[in-house]
Amino acid sequence: MDFNLADQQCLACSSDDEPLPPEVYLDYLKQLDTEKWNVIEYHHLHGVYTFPDFKSALSFSNSVGLLAEEEWHHPDIHLSWGKVNIDVWTHKINGLHKTDFVFAAKVDRMYAELSEN
Repeated sequence: MDFNLADQQCLACSSDDEPLPPEVYLDYLKQLDTEKWNVIEYHHLHGVYTFPDFKSALSFSNSVGLLAEEEWHHPDIHLSWGKVNIDVWTHKINGLHKTDFVFAAKVDRMYAELSEN
């Protein structure tokens, strides 16, 4: 197994790459907060983060957006009162790639650091 996903970089894949099969992505999923993340239809990761108010959720959404720019990996982010939903997959292969799990692990780390403060 790879070392901590959150310590890795999101790397671009080739359009020749195949989406990860379940036997591979399930190992990566174990490194995420599975109370927050799950795989939807073998296609994408869906994460849900909760907050005490809209302002906190908005701030987190902005942080995820900055991370997306830094990593050059852009999820769908849905903001509502006290909640942020994130959908991530690799568009180039229309499915899951290791990079999606790296990104999700980085989001988990950001959320954990916010919760500590």
